[in-house]
Amino acid sequence: MFNAIHHIAIICSDYYKAMNFYHELLGFEIIRGNQREHDWKIDLKVNETTELELFIRPDAPARPSYPEACGLRHLAFAVPSVDDTVKMLEEKGIACEPIRHDDYTGKKMTFFHDPDGLPLEIHE
Repeated sequence: MFNAIHHIAIICSDYYKAMNFYHELLGFEIIRGNQREHDWKIDLKVNETTELELFIRPDAPARPSYPEACGLRHLAFAVPSVDDTVKMLEEKGIACEPIRHDDYTGKKMTFFHDPDGLPLEIHE
């Protein structure tokens, strides 16, 4: 019944910061973009089956942090090498947390954040 995740929607507060981060720095291809009455909606290609859907609203409330609220906790991306990905991110000025091993999978993983503070994970 449920084959794959089609898209993940993220609310961002600044068009230029979001596009610089997700498109320019992380390299997600723009599929389509629409300026609507109260926001921008930008669809980005993650892979052949998954998209990121950015809703850019300057008036969006800040993300709750600690204690964490119900809802999306973080977004995780599979990568072939956490070490190589951290190196690439840091070369682009994106700070990453120290690399650690997932207690349950035993695989390397770490976190970084988007311009609005959304935690993003990379996981081997």
